[in-house]
Amino acid sequence: MKTRSYQLALAATVGVCVLLAGALGYVLLPRYRAATQAASQDPVVARGPAMTAQPTPPSGAAPNADPGLAPLQLSPKRMQEIGVTSATAELKDVSDDLSVPGNVDIDEERLSYVQTRFPGWIQDVQANATYQYVRKGQRLFTMYSPDIVSSEQEYLLARQNKTAFSQDAHNMGTQEDGWLQKAAEERLRQFGVPAQAIADLEQSGKVQRNIAVESPASGYITERDALPNEYVQPETKLYTIADLSTVWVYANVFQNDIGKLKPGDPAQVTVDAYPGRHFNGRIDQILPQVDMTTRTVRVRLVFSNPGVILKPGMYVNVAISVRLGRQIVIPASAVLQTGTRAVAFVDHGNGSLEPRAIEIGTQLDDSVVVLSGLKAGEKVVSSANFLVDSEAQLQAAMGAFTPATPQPAASSAPATQIEVDFSTDPSPPRKGANTVHVKLTGSDGKPAPGAQVTATFFMPAMPAMGMAAERDAATLSDKGNGLYEGSVQLSTGGTWQVTVTVQRGGQTVGTKQLSLSATGGM
Repeated sequence: MKTRSYQLALAATVGVCVLLAGALGYVLLPRYRAATQAASQDPVVARGPAMTAQPTPPSGAAPNADPGLAPLQLSPKRMQEIGVTSATAELKDVSDDLSVPGNVDIDEERLSYVQTRFPGWIQDVQANATYQYVRKGQRLFTMYSPDIVSSEQEYLLARQNKTAFSQDAHNMGTQEDGWLQKAAEERLRQFGVPAQAIADLEQSGKVQRNIAVESPASGYITERDALPNEYVQPETKLYTIADLSTVWVYANVFQNDIGKLKPGDPAQVTVDAYPGRHFNGRIDQILPQVDMTTRTVRVRLVFSNPGVILKPGMYVNVAISVRLGRQIVIPASAVLQTGTRAVAFVDHGNGSLEPRAIEIGTQLDDSVVVLSGLKAGEKVVSSANFLVDSEAQLQAAMGAFTPATPQPAASSAPATQIEVDFSTDPSPPRKGANTVHVKLTGSDGKPAPGAQVTATFFMPAMPAMGMAAERDAATLSDKGNGLYEGSVQLSTGGTWQVTVTVQRGGQTVGTKQLSLSATGGM
């Protein structure tokens, strides 16, 4: 049962392929016949063993120009049939919005650490919980230190000596005792004893055994290591206090977009927990490191955080506004990607279309920035580009372009007639390396040396098979006695359109066009 189902499916697939091939032949065959008939009736471009000089193609294109970018002419009826529309290349201020994920983190510039400058034992702990909010100057704990007690005693002794000893004849005793008191007071300050504790010591005249340690800043306690009766040294970090009134947001930006950003650019954050609310900030720094796994760069942004709505560790959506200045912009549908380049069809009016290679930049919502190749105000085809490209490839393959208006002859001398004899080694040619032989004979029957000969091999695109246009060229060297030889590398087998161009002094004195079937497969 399964085998019969497979056979039926295979038969149906083959039938569909045959129908598609027939439809493609039905569409392309009339055009091929019409183009062939027109070419055969035109004495200027008629194919044959002996070819005369041809007029220069439109728009000043060189005879050996890339056939894939050859101008084309469409009738109004044909343009309407395939749905060609045009748009104008505009010069305007452009901005791009990047939407990337991010995470909230603590502003490291607003971190404070609590340590003591003297050893001792912790007594009464008042800030006893992580994430407890404390204010600057608030008492965190008290501490007993023999070094502080000794310094207080020295201070009180110097103070007593200052008032107890009578002044001598030169007032030396009072000056010495005053210096000792100031030295003891300065030592207490260097130990970090609060000014209020020193004032209480001077007022009471009694040693303060327990010294209060105060918070150096307002914020939330993120780390706590202060425990009652714990002996600590000056290097012991007892608290970490974070001021969350300002936070950092780390956004993960793809490396392809990082060149658009710079410090100071505005950014906006939204959080799913607070629908409808937006938080405005700016880029602070672009970190110099790319994540090898995700190929993203961390961008640090600064945000004001009133009410601590943005909490460290929270996932946020980041929108970064990138200002690109005044740029030339066209619809994204006007760009045809060939795989190796971007092409736009410039509409000169009356069905005259010019394919032009362009360089594109930032992709916006429904438009794209053009870096080079177009000027502001030029019209480009904005729809049916794929069909227009097919028409261009067909016209280039068949040589069906509209000749330019004949110009008055610069000289009354008749054009030189050159007979072109073309052959390849091997014959027929094959996929890969081939040698091209050309023999030139003048109208007098003698060999024609001293010419510049090129042979261009062109295969039009076949969209139905997913194949782009192929082009290979050979420049032939003069071997003497009218013989010319060169090599060409054919990228695939199949039918190639060959154009041999003969020039002298920058003028085309002969051409020959023919079709060759190369072996070797696709």
